[in-house]
Amino acid sequence: MEHVEIKGIIPPIITPMHEDESVNYEELRNQTERLIESGVHGIFALGTNGEGYILTRDEKKKVLETVIDQVNGRIPVYAGTGCISTRETVELSREAKAIGADVLSVITPSFAAAGQEELYIHYETLAMSVDLPIVMYNIPARTGNALERSTVERLAKIENIVGIKDSSGDFDNMLEYISAGRGENFSVLSGNDSLIIRNLLAGGTGGIAGCANVFPKTMVSIYELFVEGDTEKAKAVNESIGEFRACFKYGNPNTIVKLAVSMLGYNVGNCRAPFNLVSPEGKTAIKRVLEVCKEKGMC
Repeated sequence: MEHVEIKGIIPPIITPMHEDESVNYEELRNQTERLIESGVHGIFALGTNGEGYILTRDEKKKVLETVIDQVNGRIPVYAGTGCISTRETVELSREAKAIGADVLSVITPSFAAAGQEELYIHYETLAMSVDLPIVMYNIPARTGNALERSTVERLAKIENIVGIKDSSGDFDNMLEYISAGRGENFSVLSGNDSLIIRNLLAGGTGGIAGCANVFPKTMVSIYELFVEGDTEKAKAVNESIGEFRACFKYGNPNTIVKLAVSMLGYNVGNCRAPFNLVSPEGKTAIKRVLEVCKEKGMC
């Protein structure tokens, strides 16, 4: 297994779509290049912001092929391969490896309730089946299944389970994960953009940041400033996205992010129905926030 440093700002790249909801692969290349030019440390295809939950198997493969081809080895590509069943997760993960993914990002199974031993066996089986670094993905509000600290501690001892993205929004939970992985080659990434600097200060290694689709250079600077030792400025930059994040009250966060990128002038389209509606009030608020952010040089 090739070593990949799990660190920095890694955007879960949006999946552009045409008006008929087919994937716009040409614009996907444009967005990939835009993010790379902004200095991101990796790109995560097929994540929540990439609408991996609503793409067909063939679309997932083609999205991943497109991103990997455009990246051309310049930065690591993370592939979201988590499915409800262990069997399908293994199959998609093997396909991602064959396509050329560098890292697997694997969300917990969803809908049916899973016990901690079931979750352990799910990830252990995957790790034994695919020789790629695996970053687990904890987002219980969406899946209904949370990885407990004790389970993460056990899984962190498996060689190719190298990290976890925590999108619980609970900083204490993130601290538990950081503690659980201490002493192992294990990274903890924040899935909540507002917690990235706190993650870094606590011993985490960065964030998989949806807002990096909107403000890639701004988000990258949080990590770069931290590495340079300018913690106070890094904190201020992290706080600067708060007004945009406040717009998440108007709809699904990934719907808001995609709409914002569209408002910046990129041909990314809407999210696939039914997750594609934002009220007129919400659109006005997002537009106003983006105007302020532009004046500040954030986007």
